[in-house]
Amino acid sequence: MKQRFYLYRRAQTYYLQASRTGKQQSLETKNRHEAQRLLEIKRQTSADQAFNQLILKTCLATQDPLLSRRTWQHVMDQIRTHGKESSKCRCARAMKSKAFDGLRSIRLIETTAEDLLSVLQTGKVSVAHYLKRLHNLALGLGWLAFPVLAPKLWPKLRFKPKRAITFEEHQRILGAEKNLERNLFYQLLWEVGASQSDAAMLTAENVDREANTLTYSRMKTGEPARLTISPGLAAILCRLPKSGSLFPKIRVGQANLRASEFYYLCKRLKIEGVTLHSYRYAWAERAKRCGYPERFAQEALGHNSKAVHRAYARRARVVVPALDDYERQMKLRPAALPAAA
Repeated sequence: MKQRFYLYRRAQTYYLQASRTGKQQSLETKNRHEAQRLLEIKRQTSADQAFNQLILKTCLATQDPLLSRRTWQHVMDQIRTHGKESSKCRCARAMKSKAFDGLRSIRLIETTAEDLLSVLQTGKVSVAHYLKRLHNLALGLGWLAFPVLAPKLWPKLRFKPKRAITFEEHQRILGAEKNLERNLFYQLLWEVGASQSDAAMLTAENVDREANTLTYSRMKTGEPARLTISPGLAAILCRLPKSGSLFPKIRVGQANLRASEFYYLCKRLKIEGVTLHSYRYAWAERAKRCGYPERFAQEALGHNSKAVHRAYARRARVVVPALDDYERQMKLRPAALPAAA
């Protein structure tokens, strides 16, 4: 019987060549004894896939006894321990998805591309996002010897387009929300453009009455956000507690509970395509539309990245004001400007 592979040497280095295809592969060794052993392993594994798996398990067990027994459930348990508390909560919720049920008990060492592709067939962007994170985490921890799916085989994530909430929709929501604390919460989101979690955690200490500013650190990035208190925001703050949490009941609730309350309110009002984060998009678009300097908007939203802010404001339409009007508004005169060189 003709062998599928044979050995040859070129410039002191040993190579394998497939007899059927002629494909050549370097064994990266100059030792003939090592080359013979690699050739024998190649012949055996090509003839028997089960034996191939057995060799791999045996080799991995010498490095980590648990490596051959770990399943994807171990990776799912591990991903819940990474990142900030809000990230841990999101990961914990994502891992409960039924889309991952068929993957949980599969051993990492026995995972095939078909196993991951079957999960991706659900078509959900969130499932694809977290599956790729699980795959990369397993690689990073050394629990996978090599990628199961090549990078080009992962689907490109295409999130649903998100839009800002309109002023008319905001007014309808305020008219329908009878709970005073939630009503004021939505009003504050409209005024400051904070994320729902950042707004829920605000306290009276975040308000500097003397400097007339509202300052807080973003939970997601830790970046500071600060803005001047407008008359509209001042009117809202006057109706909120003067000490402690500004929204004591909302603060103790989880983010998904706040999102659900807002979702069902919008559903009752037949308002579609918005979430609590739509208030953030609305603030950014309002800022761009009125010619608000981008650096001021970044400072207010807590973002240093221009690309991030532009993503929030990408749908805004801007009518550039006349320079003369803008100078008059800013109380500047051409005479006050430095002469051109």
